[in-house]
Amino acid sequence: MKKVCVYCGSSKKVDEKYKETAREIARVLVHNDFEVIYGGGSIGLMGTLADTVLEEGGQITGIIPGFMEELEWAHKEATMVNVASMHERKDMMMDMADAVVALAGGCGTFEEILEAITWRRLGLFKGPAILLNTDGYYDHLIKQLKLSIEEKFMNDTHDNLWIEIKQPEEILSALKNYKEIDNPLDSAAVK
Repeated sequence: MKKVCVYCGSSKKVDEKYKETAREIARVLVHNDFEVIYGGGSIGLMGTLADTVLEEGGQITGIIPGFMEELEWAHKEATMVNVASMHERKDMMMDMADAVVALAGGCGTFEEILEAITWRRLGLFKGPAILLNTDGYYDHLIKQLKLSIEEKFMNDTHDNLWIEIKQPEEILSALKNYKEIDNPLDSAAVK
């Protein structure tokens, strides 16, 4: 694995702990020779992530739809790929990545990581979908995913569709120890 897609928020108002997590994950990825793929923004955690990757001498590619670039949301120094829509953005981000990790974020980040988990379930994305659970930020989402298993909306084995980590440096062991799901759509998995 050489490319990691990082999903994260763009709000400028978030607590400093989330910005520090974005800086830490950027450093871990750069210092371990990973290229970063992200949503192309210049503010919030997206901007913090891109700034840190560049400061550390790493490679970062932003995927940004035209309307966001017109609003001048695109990072000025990161490599940018312009796309027509949010759907194309998400597809390209996942297509370019060997793994995805979600930092804290809002509904866009939730949607992106849940789509990655769904694509893993369907065998459309083979890499890991990682939740970086800073100070319990994703506790409720994880609880909801587990409830969907308990209530039989997902199979008992589907708790392997995501990986939870609590510290940025844990991403290295999550990537190293990752095992692809065997036959995600076999008949036993869909019952």
